[in-house]
Amino acid sequence: MQAASNPAHQRPAIVATWAIWELPRWLRRFVAATILVYAAALVVAAVRLPPHLHDLEVFGVLLAFGVATVELTRRTGEPAGLIKDLHGVWQLPAALLLPPLYGLIAPVPILVLSQLRIRHALVYRRAFTAAAIGLSLGATSLVFHAALHPVGASLSGSPSGQLRWVLLATGCAALRTLINKGLVVTAVKGSEPTASLRQLAWDREVVYNDVAELCLSVVIVFAVAHISLMIAFALPFVTLLQRSFRHTQLAGEARVDGKTGLLNAATWQREAHTEVSRAVRTRTPLAVAMVDIDHFKAVNDTYGHLAGDAVLAGISAALHGLLRDYDVVGRFGGEEFAILLPHTNAAEARDIAERLRVRLAKIITPVTSGAESVPLRITVSIGVAALEEARRDLDELLAAADSALYQAKQSGRNMTCLIGETGVSTSG
Repeated sequence: MQAASNPAHQRPAIVATWAIWELPRWLRRFVAATILVYAAALVVAAVRLPPHLHDLEVFGVLLAFGVATVELTRRTGEPAGLIKDLHGVWQLPAALLLPPLYGLIAPVPILVLSQLRIRHALVYRRAFTAAAIGLSLGATSLVFHAALHPVGASLSGSPSGQLRWVLLATGCAALRTLINKGLVVTAVKGSEPTASLRQLAWDREVVYNDVAELCLSVVIVFAVAHISLMIAFALPFVTLLQRSFRHTQLAGEARVDGKTGLLNAATWQREAHTEVSRAVRTRTPLAVAMVDIDHFKAVNDTYGHLAGDAVLAGISAALHGLLRDYDVVGRFGGEEFAILLPHTNAAEARDIAERLRVRLAKIITPVTSGAESVPLRITVSIGVAALEEARRDLDELLAAADSALYQAKQSGRNMTCLIGETGVSTSG
């Protein structure tokens, strides 16, 4: 594997180390274009903004409650990756009840505060998030104000006019969610090609959270339209719901590995201990396989850590698809995976491992080398050990599987090795 020339030396030193350069070229352009369009929209909206003290007062109240939500939920932390928060419930009223500039600028103070007070995320990600939220709110504001009179929506009119107002606000809230989600999911999918669109955008829990936020946002919009300070009664509900979202996300992250979505080592070992104890008690077969990516360090050194992450994600997705529902798979180390195979004897485990080895070698991961996209293939080495009279607990199984993995790598890599009662069996 030859190292590709790196154009980083052609960039000014002040920007050459920015993390954004690790993204694929099209994704860098997408992120930059989104931020530039957002900046242009801010300028245009600011030039056209009619100065009204009442608008500033309402925006100040909404911003204060947004800041309060950040501070009241700060101790729950902020997980890495794609997150869900409820700051939009304070931002939507600014988009619907005030000129577009307020909707555009609403996410900036909250994201700056989150960066300073909760977690230092990559700056380009914060900027892109602000742009995505701001553009979605700006578009929502334009649609809402343009549709008010044509649809006869008014809070001060007849009951039917008020109903149309609420329905229009609800539709615009849904539009904001769709635009923001479209921009963010495009970026996430671009940086993690193996990420599931269904899990990112349409998973049942995700949709439930979106609906909860939408309903609460419309209630707050309605309250602000009548008496701004009435939204003080919504603050406890927003805070509790925000803490609930964070708790759910953090609890899930405590079980899984962030880069692969597989169980982390600690969780895998807890579940594996339970399965091994059950197998020993019921005298049913069980096996463990250790999978190691061959020459993984060379991938990181040649193409960068983002390419290494893409390889890890590709392997993880393949393992999910190729293994049975009751198999337990986790990321055990940097480039090492552990697989527990319940109800599987030594011969069956060897066949499963060999099938995995062959299928994983066919995976193509597109990575960036300089200005070009390169199709990268990787291979794996696998060590297998089965539950036997000489091995009756998880530690002994892991030690045997690790020894078999060492044998597979010593035999030239891209091999499967089984250590059983009849000796060592290697294939590849």
